[in-house]
Amino acid sequence: MATVARVTTITVRSETSFEDAVAAGVARASETLRHVSGAWVKEQKVEASEGKITAWSVTLEVSFVLDD
Repeated sequence: MATVARVTTITVRSETSFEDAVAAGVARASETLRHVSGAWVKEQKVEASEGKITAWSVTLEVSFVLDD
């Protein structure tokens, strides 16, 4: 039997780190999507103010397996 997956794009912002943004994105996607199997970090950005990073954001491609 073949397995079919789908990919959706989400953007996540964290005031802590890139790692926190990725973890929050996967956790949030898992609340809505069943069978989340992984994520690819497509893009990373930072926000800055007065020379200091104030927020980290990532664009994720989240993969999830479709039900039979």
